[in-house]
Amino acid sequence: MTIRVLIADDQEMVRRGLRRILESQPDIEVVGEAADGVAALEAARALRPDVALVDIRMPRMDGLEVTRRLAGTGTDSGPAGGTADPLPKVRVVVVTTFDLDEYVYPALRHGACGFLLKRSGPALLIEAVRAAVAGDSLISPSITVRLLKHVTGSRPAAPRALEALTERETEIAGQVAAGLTNADIARELFISPGTVKTHVASIQRKLGVRNRVGIAVHAWEMGYAGREVPRW
Repeated sequence: MTIRVLIADDQEMVRRGLRRILESQPDIEVVGEAADGVAALEAARALRPDVALVDIRMPRMDGLEVTRRLAGTGTDSGPAGGTADPLPKVRVVVVTTFDLDEYVYPALRHGACGFLLKRSGPALLIEAVRAAVAGDSLISPSITVRLLKHVTGSRPAAPRALEALTERETEIAGQVAAGLTNADIARELFISPGTVKTHVASIQRKLGVRNRVGIAVHAWEMGYAGREVPRW
């Protein structure tokens, strides 16, 4: 399957660089570009991409609002004030310049399924796009701890899950927050990747979050990310 990607960034040089990296892969096609948030929504509606790479700071509409509209479902008002066709649901990977960007936390809540620094290498960018299509999430390992500490440090502790996590689920949630993939966690715990995937799905259901990023935020808010598993 060819992965169809939309790039939304107000810098032409950045868009060109991202396109060059992605189109070096036989399974990825860049189907469009947008220089601002409104154009990104219009392109998403017309092109129906699988993944959108979205910058946080863009003119006319910032990346947070673009993420909210694309990662969820809904309608958007056209220029004449009428209601346009419903926006497609698109997996969003936020690509930002700043390690501690204060706008990233809302993007997590809006359903972004990946976060990369613009200086991340080509391999990580490609992996993030493929992970998004697979229903997984990827956060740059270099920013995982700093990012999540920053966005949760000034917030009150998150409420407990509606259904308590098991000891194993809590352990896995902490490892997700540390940026480990399912394969990494499987090696650490001596279980199969399929078993990890089942646990991750259960954690998402219990926490009421959309993806692994939501699990990571919860783990950091509860204070058990990267630490010994606590008892609930």
